[in-house]
Amino acid sequence: MTPDPDPPTSNSAPSARPATVPLAKEPVGPREPPQPGPPEQDASPPALATGEPGKGHRSHRPWSARRLPAALVAALVLVAAGAALVDVVAVRAGRPAAAWRRHLADELATRPVDDVWMLTGAAVAAAVGVWLIVLALTPGLRHWLPLRSPAPGLRATLDRDGAADLIRDAAMRVPGVRKARVRVRRHRVKARADVRFREPRQVKDDLTAVLGDECDQLALARPPRIVVRVRRRTD
Repeated sequence: MTPDPDPPTSNSAPSARPATVPLAKEPVGPREPPQPGPPEQDASPPALATGEPGKGHRSHRPWSARRLPAALVAALVLVAAGAALVDVVAVRAGRPAAAWRRHLADELATRPVDDVWMLTGAAVAAAVGVWLIVLALTPGLRHWLPLRSPAPGLRATLDRDGAADLIRDAAMRVPGVRKARVRVRRHRVKARADVRFREPRQVKDDLTAVLGDECDQLALARPPRIVVRVRRRTD
């Protein structure tokens, strides 16, 4: 007699039914707010608008403090008001008025309006008034050139002498230029170059292109007009 084969166990053959995974129900309740993380930063920092005239924020020249004109006007007003106040106090104390005040009052009362001294004094007073108005309405600091800035609240300026040195160095790198002189104004860059070899016309074209690129690299708020003059030097 042969023994009966062992009945198959559950581990001997895979089950035809797929295994079921019980689903866990999430508890209903208020979710915790996510923890604040560090602010996301842009991977690319704002680039300075060098070499691209259409980008960046235009900045203006900083306003001058006008310390010297303000000090002069304040000193004159202080001296005149102090002298008049001292004389008025002396008169109130029973003393006679000062000779300069009596003489000034007599001259103003007796001289006609078309007198030479009256016209001269009026012209001087008007010139001083116009000068003060111009100082109050203009920023000053004409020796500084404003630059384009990457942000509205950021201002940058460049000294004219420094800009002239940078442009002159760029001009000296042009083949054929022996000597270069550069003057930088608010709206114009004037360059003069001595040509030792090559055709002056070619040197002038190269100078104009190189100086234009250098001015773009300086990122000036107001791109200046470039004027180039060359002359041949054989000595």
